[in-house]
Amino acid sequence: MNTLRKVARRELAVFFATPAAFIFFGTFLAATLFIFFWVETFFSRNIADVRPMFEWMPLLLIFLSAAITMRVWSEEHRAGTLEPLLTAPVGLPTLVGGKFLACLTLVAIGLLLTLPLPITVSLLGQLDWGPVFGGYLASLCLAGAYLAIGLFVSAQFNSQIVSLIVTTLVCTVLYLVGSDTLTSFFGSQAGDILKLIGAGSRFASITRGVIDLRDLVYYLSLTGIFLSLNVCTLERQRWAGNPSNTAHRRWLALTGLLVANFFLLNLWLAPLGMLRADLTQGHIYSISPATRSYLARLQEPLLIRGYFSAQTHPLLAPLQPQLRDLLREYEVAGKGRVKVEFIDPQEKPELEQEAGEKYGIRPVPFQTASRYQTAVTNSYFDILIKYGDEFVTLGFRDLIEIKSEGDTKLEVELRNPEHDITRAIKKVLYSYQGGGNLFAGIGAPVAFHGYISPDAKLPQQLVELKKSLNAVLADFKQQAGDKQTVEIADPDAGGGQLAERLGKEFGMRPMMAGLLSPQTFWFYMTLESGGQQVQVPLPASLDKAALKTAITAGLKRFSKGMLKTVALYTPPANPDMGQFGMPSQGNTFQLLQGSIEQEHRLKPVDLSTGQVDPEADILVVAAPERLQEKQVFAIDQFLMQGGTVVLATAPFDVSLQGRISAEDKKSGLDGWLAGYGIKMEPTLVLDPQNAALPVPVERQVGGYTIRETHLLSYPYFIDIRSDGMNRDSGLLTGIDQLSMTWASPIKVDGEKNKGRQVVRLLESSKGAWLSDSIDIQPDFDRYGQDGFAQGEPAGRQLLGVMVEGTFDSWFKGKTSPLIEEAAQLAEQEKKQQAIAAQADPHKKGKEAKTEQGKPEVIGRVLERSADSARIILLASNTFLTDTSLDLASGAGGSRYLNPLQLVANCIDWSLEDRDLLSIRGRGHFARTLLPMDKEERMLWEYLNYGLAAVGLLAVWGLHRLIRSRSRRRELMLIAGRA
Repeated sequence: MNTLRKVARRELAVFFATPAAFIFFGTFLAATLFIFFWVETFFSRNIADVRPMFEWMPLLLIFLSAAITMRVWSEEHRAGTLEPLLTAPVGLPTLVGGKFLACLTLVAIGLLLTLPLPITVSLLGQLDWGPVFGGYLASLCLAGAYLAIGLFVSAQFNSQIVSLIVTTLVCTVLYLVGSDTLTSFFGSQAGDILKLIGAGSRFASITRGVIDLRDLVYYLSLTGIFLSLNVCTLERQRWAGNPSNTAHRRWLALTGLLVANFFLLNLWLAPLGMLRADLTQGHIYSISPATRSYLARLQEPLLIRGYFSAQTHPLLAPLQPQLRDLLREYEVAGKGRVKVEFIDPQEKPELEQEAGEKYGIRPVPFQTASRYQTAVTNSYFDILIKYGDEFVTLGFRDLIEIKSEGDTKLEVELRNPEHDITRAIKKVLYSYQGGGNLFAGIGAPVAFHGYISPDAKLPQQLVELKKSLNAVLADFKQQAGDKQTVEIADPDAGGGQLAERLGKEFGMRPMMAGLLSPQTFWFYMTLESGGQQVQVPLPASLDKAALKTAITAGLKRFSKGMLKTVALYTPPANPDMGQFGMPSQGNTFQLLQGSIEQEHRLKPVDLSTGQVDPEADILVVAAPERLQEKQVFAIDQFLMQGGTVVLATAPFDVSLQGRISAEDKKSGLDGWLAGYGIKMEPTLVLDPQNAALPVPVERQVGGYTIRETHLLSYPYFIDIRSDGMNRDSGLLTGIDQLSMTWASPIKVDGEKNKGRQVVRLLESSKGAWLSDSIDIQPDFDRYGQDGFAQGEPAGRQLLGVMVEGTFDSWFKGKTSPLIEEAAQLAEQEKKQQAIAAQADPHKKGKEAKTEQGKPEVIGRVLERSADSARIILLASNTFLTDTSLDLASGAGGSRYLNPLQLVANCIDWSLEDRDLLSIRGRGHFARTLLPMDKEERMLWEYLNYGLAAVGLLAVWGLHRLIRSRSRRRELMLIAGRA
């Protein structure tokens, strides 16, 4: 080892003896910085990663390695120092190893000089250091292979130029063999073989942040092979001109044996795909504990089948091996309960027919280019997840994420493969279990409590419903066995002590069958399990089927393995406009609906019946508009049942038709929220930390007005980062950035919320200011580059809040709006009947009979909620709309899903089904840079140029220091000898 270090030190001294070393380093740094900031346009790409640098690193390393190694042996040849060196008392492996170590040290110094780039990125966004570490490790490994090739080539020639050219050619061919450019012209099997041979595909795998033992062994094998050949070449030159003997043949045999072993080692490790480490934050490419928990619940075999065509789009082809590796991990983690298959449907017609007819999987036409022509290729890129008779399919649109930069440049990655696949597994698992025994997924016993008056006090409809209740409970008892107990009591019995307790604890009070009815009665139902209590609403139709549905919905809230139902209210849009080729009026929420349907059962509701669907586990209300009292009552009573209400509302709505304008919007919930100490200020929040918006801009040319669209910083698009998010709440897991569009500040009254938990979820930056102006179109003529008048900073503004605890109903002490409406309708009908009777006296008897047959409206008001009730308020009408999401996606160049992920987090967290929270929101393009203006971006770019120059000066200074110490040591030795 001492000799090895001396050889390496001597080689480094020779390299730094001339300015060539600093020219090489300077060129390498200049090329890296030019590619990063100019070619890959780091700031316009707006992603906090350094992948563009590592994508070009294999090509940069080819030239750097060739330049470093071209003189190592060729110069020895030219200068005539090779013969004395070969006859020196130093083993050839030590000699070759020392020179290789010196060259690798030089490459390491070059890579070290690029370190300011990832450090800068980490200051500008949430950088995942796992792929960065993987990228530098891959660069060193690849450089080692290139250097070994360069040393071997340099030993063959006495011309440095020839050595440079040949090394560059050999390394380039080795890189291109496994590149996507070449493998896209071949089928999947041939392409996979080429990827195993080529150096480029292995490099890309490690730079993703996945350290696979097979990739490391591949590079070490390449390095070992060419270093062995280098030693053998030098040994042959040493015995050149001598007759062949046994020692010569032994050297050749030993070299051949080493090369063969390196080759066979790769073949032996090829099937072992589990020997790898995922360095990414959140372990994007590995099976998480959340996924393993779902796989552990499987009682039946789960089938995961990948439909992948051999010929597909060039941008999708590199993603197939990643999916295959991940799905094989599912198979291993399933411990025999998961079966994974990969098929090419176009090679198996019977499976292709099954895929189309049974699962709706069909080929997608992609435009591809072969060696001879451009063509359309119909190919498959789908995954089927099947459990029992339930199945979910994932197409390429569900699996990939596209980042567009301009009209032609596209970056395609798997979005969040584990989340997408595990989400599908969860859905089929819960759907399958939902069709079986309802109590199988409930751990603690369930107690049914019925607070029901005797038949003599009940209306006739409820007498019949009580009989149905006994039958329904008997059916559930057969399924539950010892897990269910039933208790039915009359609250008025025993002096009304139970009635008094129900009023104090649960806000229950006697019902009535009509506004003027003197008879009151009780008919309340609750379910209790594991310390959690759920109130079962009285079904609107008052029949056995509806009653069973209501009780089933309550039981599902206790189950951890049932598909949950989300009730979604969105404002009505005008669908008729689409028939005339015009956009629908009002906001649309199709993306929100699709996002919820991916994981849950969706129930669109309009709340017009005064009741939320009994099957609903949670209520999401988006952009409510002029809600009637009955609709507010439905929301209120759902909250009183202990439910969670997620509200996205604000006092303003925005129109993007023509000039951007805001208008007052009455949600109908202002008084209701104020009753709970929550108020929304009638102002809009503007924030200097904001996202971009395509804004229409008008400019005058002479007397003519030209209308243009510019992508400008827009202060009404509030860019909320980690410092404005409550990470401890759990609702923002996996979300690093959120854009709130046209939001209003929330004020929470602490006095009214005493005893409740108030969690501030989202806040603007400290520099935000408020405006009550509805003119939200930027005026650059008046306000210059900013477009808006800069107001006085008002500090952080609350834009999202959760209030949890016990609530007293807004309708406490009031008559149910359902009874009031029924009374009004009855009064109107009486007047109409009186008019009709005067016109035709014979109709009076028929109308009286019809009136007797009408069902009575049962009025009840739950006046107090359980302590599990919560309101989650998000202060924007627009940030969940399709238009806002499309605007954000267009500005960022990729699908913007963070608002939808926030709603998904709220649903899962509220329903205590939180396994997916840990793996949601880990998309490649989700880590955006902090908002910056052009001057700030230029500052960071020039700072990196300056840091590169400082790094070169530091290397030069270190070299001078080491050289001066060596000279002093030599002078001391000479003086000692003298």
